[in-house]
Amino acid sequence: MERTVAARMVFKTVAHTKAALAIAVAKNPGYTSFDESLTVTAAGVPVPLRELADHHGGRLHYMEFAEPAEVTIDYTATVAGRAEPEEATMAELIRYVRPSRYAESDRLLPTAYAEFGGLHGEELLRAVRNWVFGELKYVSGSSRGTDGAVETLLHRRGVCRDFAHLAIALLRSKDIPARLAAVYAPGLSPMDFHAVAEAHVNGAWHVIDPTGLAPRESMLRITAGRDSSDTAFLSTVGGRLTLHELRVNAVVNGELPSEDPSRLVVLG
Repeated sequence: MERTVAARMVFKTVAHTKAALAIAVAKNPGYTSFDESLTVTAAGVPVPLRELADHHGGRLHYMEFAEPAEVTIDYTATVAGRAEPEEATMAELIRYVRPSRYAESDRLLPTAYAEFGGLHGEELLRAVRNWVFGELKYVSGSSRGTDGAVETLLHRRGVCRDFAHLAIALLRSKDIPARLAAVYAPGLSPMDFHAVAEAHVNGAWHVIDPTGLAPRESMLRITAGRDSSDTAFLSTVGGRLTLHELRVNAVVNGELPSEDPSRLVVLG
């Protein structure tokens, strides 16, 4: 499978702003070809970038602006083949079963056991995905950046990150290591960066998308972490910026794969 993705953003900074970008496709082994281009300019002048390794093949691109600037970012990548499945370390399995900022599994323990008490492994993954899909309504702009899984459950609505956070929290409550993955998702409508959950069962990380908005087989990982606090596509680490434009595109060469929510799928 060959996939082509692109992202463009424009933002304005104040003086002494430092920012980290996470929009590049994770560079994991296994792809048969991997071609990408990233340009960052301020008033038409290239901005120096420092590439930093992040978790699970992800990459951060760090930049600094001494003076106020209008910044334009263009990223494209064409990737053929599929990445090799990632092996989890014991430290990762421990990290991803703990509660985190947006996936408060400790607070949702009673809910998880009331709804999924006797379920384990693959059966639990499918049940959590279907339950979140059925309980929440996808409403663009309905949640705040500070909302976690508990708030999402109370309001019964959200966007992709909210669906993923609730699924992750419920799985962790049942001792299944789970993490959030930021992805490019061909077939997604409206097109944007997308967030899904990954859960570790049967010795592998399997992706579940409680929104059901795009086929999982076509998705390309950007990065992954405990929750969206680890996977933001743009963050400041000093100063301030205002985002003025964001456009994302992701397509496959040929037909989109069909989606069967009951199947186990590994991000590739």
